[in-house]
Amino acid sequence: MAEILEVTLGGALKTQVMYKVNLSFAQLNEYLRFLLNLKLLELVENTERNVYKTTSKGVRYLESYRKIRELLKEEQDNNNSKNGNSSVFLVKRGSQVICKGPF
Repeated sequence: MAEILEVTLGGALKTQVMYKVNLSFAQLNEYLRFLLNLKLLELVENTERNVYKTTSKGVRYLESYRKIRELLKEEQDNNNSKNGNSSVFLVKRGSQVICKGPF
């Protein structure tokens, strides 16, 4: 949703949005309908083409979304520094699941 709102900040055609956010036509239509219903996106109907544009409410959503992502990134960075950047990966080999990572 955030990617669609980013792409439509200055206004964009449906096909432009579809290609820039890498969605199928059916997926895009569902997201557009949802964002329009929430009033995060508006449809500006011109005589030639219909343009989707992020509303002021959509801009506020994007600002909040960015803040939340930053908070989560800070939390992840804090956890990684406390644990010595200990990422754990699970690998499946046949019927076994092997846990790999620095311990």
